[in-house]
Amino acid sequence: MPKIFEYFGFIFYFYSNEHEPIHVHVKHGEQESIFELIMMNGKLDRINIRDRQGTTPLSSKDKRVAEAFIRKYSKNIIEKWVRFFVMKQQVRSTNIKTKL
Repeated sequence: MPKIFEYFGFIFYFYSNEHEPIHVHVKHGEQESIFELIMMNGKLDRINIRDRQGTTPLSSKDKRVAEAFIRKYSKNIIEKWVRFFVMKQQVRSTNIKTKL
């Protein structure tokens, strides 16, 4: 379960046995939701948010924060996805300490 980003209490990560579409799990405290990055012509078209079964979903406010973060760092998330799942390489977690 590689952690890819930390951002003011939010943890962004992949599970090691993931599937497409490209998506990232976001945890804040005990809450968690999944954000799917839907690409069109090589660019981020939209983000679909879904709840993870068996967990309490992120609050509406936390979903907005996580989505804004994902929009800003989508290229980095995709690069880390490709590096980990396609190239089978390790990825490093980045701690973002600057507010969006």
